Amino acid sequence: MTPDSLSTLTLAISGAAYLVAALLFILSLAGLSRHETARRGLGYGIAGMIIALVATIVLVVQNASVAAIILLVLALVVGGAIGLWRAARVQMTGMPQFIALLHSFVGLAAVLIGWNGYLETADVAPDLVGVHRGEIFVGIFIGAVTFTGSIIAYLKLSARIKSAPLVLPGRNIFNLAALGLFVVLTAWFVITPDLWLLIAVTVLALLLGLHLVASIGGGDMPVVVSMLNSYSGWAAAASGFLLNNDLLIITGALVGSSGAYLSYIMCKAMNRSFISVIAGGFGIAAPSQSAEETGEHHEITADETAQLLDEAKSVVITPGFGMAVAQAQYPVAELARALRDRGVTVRFGIHPVAGRLPGHMNVLLAEAKVPYDIVLEMDEINDDLPGTSVVLVIGANDTVNPAAALDPGSPIAGMPVLKVWEAEEVIVFKRSMASGYAGVANPLFYRDNTRMLFGDAKDRVEEIVRALSEVRA
Repeated sequence: MTPDSLSTLTLAISGAAYLVAALLFILSLAGLSRHETARRGLGYGIAGMIIALVATIVLVVQNASVAAIILLVLALVVGGAIGLWRAARVQMTGMPQFIALLHSFVGLAAVLIGWNGYLETADVAPDLVGVHRGEIFVGIFIGAVTFTGSIIAYLKLSARIKSAPLVLPGRNIFNLAALGLFVVLTAWFVITPDLWLLIAVTVLALLLGLHLVASIGGGDMPVVVSMLNSYSGWAAAASGFLLNNDLLIITGALVGSSGAYLSYIMCKAMNRSFISVIAGGFGIAAPSQSAEETGEHHEITADETAQLLDEAKSVVITPGFGMAVAQAQYPVAELARALRDRGVTVRFGIHPVAGRLPGHMNVLLAEAKVPYDIVLEMDEINDDLPGTSVVLVIGANDTVNPAAALDPGSPIAGMPVLKVWEAEEVIVFKRSMASGYAGVANPLFYRDNTRMLFGDAKDRVEEIVRALSEVRA
């Protein structure tokens, strides 16, 4: 077989492999949309990625020099080792910020690919030179916005910087001016591809990504992570055009469109403007913080809670990020089983953004073997809360804050929440009376039907399980 025919055969096989990988990625997304098929969907995604990597390696080995092959092997070994190390060490509580950090790598890769597309002479048809330059510019812009935006999201989610929004004078004008300047620079670069234009758009995009995410408050960070996921997809698609890689274009479009749609769904669930969130709060004046709640709260012990639960007919458990931090999902699942064995109706109420990522609480509960059929979404459980004997709020705060529904002046006014205060009794598990991630005071803590159970959520739930076993011993 001649070298030319071998090269043609390799291209054909890799093209077929890319098509199979793309189909597996689509099946993966479909599988991950349901609890029952999530494991299968994950398997499809892993299989698709393995096929894509092998096909790419074959293409590189076929056409590259020895130095390029060595660099490829080094990149695979180093990148794979770091990825396995970090994935093995990250806790479920750190998954939101870990995902945000991964998005930053995608953005940085898009920037580097764009710069490489400019510095390396590409074999482009004369009538497509302008399109190629536009691809370079757009890819760098989207990638740089994703890079710095993801870094800020990571810092906020990991509490390394404050979650409060950065409100600069004229921030909306800055965002609009940056977008307008990008359009002008793009047209300029297509006509005259000077190096300083590339430097200018890189700096502009880095600053815009930083400002966009810094301007968004902690309460909307789950939407931001989803939107950055979308940005990373479009950055990957832009890189695919530059590299003439069909699989990268397809997968980038899948990630970009699904991330954007998820962000839209989350905005609807939180009663937030989709445009204003992704534009860094554009058009929304910073609401004045309600005065700090004052009043007398009522405490309860684990033994008293066990007695209350023993007498209850129905119990709803609303978990939040605090449950994840305390790793309390296993004793919570044990408590749910103990109550169900006593004939108590037990269900879980999950807010769309509980745990700072959609589905985060569902994953934790599934990990603890909580049955899927008793884990309900907010819209499915809210109407039943008035007839519920006891609600256990374990590590949730902003998602159960009545100020969102009852105080028009609250910073989270209008955000749909779990209306736990409508139940007969509410037990709130917290370490202290501090406000939640959004920094908003919670009047739930001072209601007459609310009792505060202070301490580590895992320890308190384990105490309740022990006390419950002694109630009818």
